[in-house]
Amino acid sequence: MNPYDLTLSSLVVGLIAQSLATGLGIELYLRKDLNSGLRRSWLAIAIGSLLLALHHGYTLELALRTGLYDMRQAVLAGLIAIFFALGVFGLWRNARI
Repeated sequence: MNPYDLTLSSLVVGLIAQSLATGLGIELYLRKDLNSGLRRSWLAIAIGSLLLALHHGYTLELALRTGLYDMRQAVLAGLIAIFFALGVFGLWRNARI
């Protein structure tokens, strides 16, 4: 796999992971059984995750349209997104119980 393909796949994985984290954050924000402070925290997580997903999308668009990319940054962003989504999923699973 060449660096360009690795960059594109990392950005796609990051975009998907951040979108998943956004969905889970919004789901927990919409729950009425949580107190208002915790609901606002979930909203902040959802908004931050949405902005990061948009950043991944814009970076992916830049790489596709112009060919400009940074493989190290893209792989790091993809890994961060995966671990962030795993953390949000763990918190979501504990909140369901």
